[in-house]
Amino acid sequence: MDDQGLENAAILLMSLGEEQAAEVFKHLAPKEVQRLGETIAKMKAVPRERLEQVMDKFNTVASEQHMLVADTDEYVKSVLRKALGDDKANLLIDRIMQGSDVSGLESLKWMDSSAVAELLRNEHPQIVAAILVHLDFDQASSILKAFTERQRNEVMIRIATLDGIQPIALKDLNEVMSKVLAGGDKLKKASLGGVKTAAEIINLMGNAVETSILDYIRETDGELAQKIQDNMFTFDDLIKLDDKGIQSLLKEVQSESLVIALKGATPELRERVFKNMSSRAAETLREDLESRGPVRVSEVEAEQKEMLKTVRRLVDEGQIVMASGGADEFV
Repeated sequence: MDDQGLENAAILLMSLGEEQAAEVFKHLAPKEVQRLGETIAKMKAVPRERLEQVMDKFNTVASEQHMLVADTDEYVKSVLRKALGDDKANLLIDRIMQGSDVSGLESLKWMDSSAVAELLRNEHPQIVAAILVHLDFDQASSILKAFTERQRNEVMIRIATLDGIQPIALKDLNEVMSKVLAGGDKLKKASLGGVKTAAEIINLMGNAVETSILDYIRETDGELAQKIQDNMFTFDDLIKLDDKGIQSLLKEVQSESLVIALKGATPELRERVFKNMSSRAAETLREDLESRGPVRVSEVEAEQKEMLKTVRRLVDEGQIVMASGGADEFV
């Protein structure tokens, strides 16, 4: 959801009143609640015209929504089995439905990263790895940043070599959580962890930490380190997006954030960005880059990470298409 969409949602929720807004929040994911809460907190007076626009848009969208299927879970299962056959369908169904099987882990998603890090600090790296692969990549990376370098490296190599989680292993997590699973041994192996998960988490941890982790893994298993690196998507890899992908990304990025992020970009990537802007916008961006003084590396990396998060969101939304199996495969 872009900034405009967030503001519209915030205005709508404020217009509902506390009781109704609270009911809506119950159905949102932790990150959605956080982003909406921050947006509401920043908003003061809302012009009547803006309120009317939001309400009109909501009424239009709501009038177009219909309950097409009574039980969506069963509908998905039935359609996939008919289309793909039982074996292939069951593999997909497990991945689509797996979130409901480990609902005990949902409580961690609502906690501050530093609090989760404190909770896990003295646990065995294998237990920490099994927990972190259930969390969003940015939350997992924030938690790992709060660990010592040794702890961080030991956890990451276990994430990278994790080949799913058996139900009996999930039960061990009860040592750090009151409840992890409700389905007992009936649960199937959850396909979590692995090289791709490790790469996604490392992507969000900054260059210094990234180098440390990969060097540590390389000493233990050079082939594994290379596999992780092959799956990482870095800021410089944006140059491998096609023009349409870069244009979609630029629509989502504020000009100030773009200037800071590009301060640390290669000349080739800058030129690709200029190429996908209007001549006037490109000239303005060039001038801003030239006139901007030194910027802290931490600020540059922070803005670059935000842009990478945007890329991942656009991929999820289908606006940017990225092939699986490595950072250099784009279509």
